[in-house]
Amino acid sequence: MLEIRQNCELCDKDLAPQAEDAMICSYECTFCVACVAGVLRNVCPNCGGGFVARPIRPSTERREGVSLRQHPPNGTRVLTRWTREEIEAFAAEHAHVPPARR
Repeated sequence: MLEIRQNCELCDKDLAPQAEDAMICSYECTFCVACVAGVLRNVCPNCGGGFVARPIRPSTERREGVSLRQHPPNGTRVLTRWTREEIEAFAAEHAHVPPARR
């Protein structure tokens, strides 16, 4: 089950569970769409993979036991350990390779 991290790991923008601008990689690294498009250039600074829109967990229980109430988001804020300069260099090195070929 997805953690649903609560913030962008680069700019620390709040990303509520219903945020439509939350992006994740296959390891659930979470960034806002502005950072993914601008700074990261669709390259996860932690794993080198690409990003997709983070799914939105239903807030209303339409099936028993399946909603945000039963499965709340992760309460821990996460920030990347890389500096912005390291991230920009890494993205520049790998952005030309499509995510499926990284």
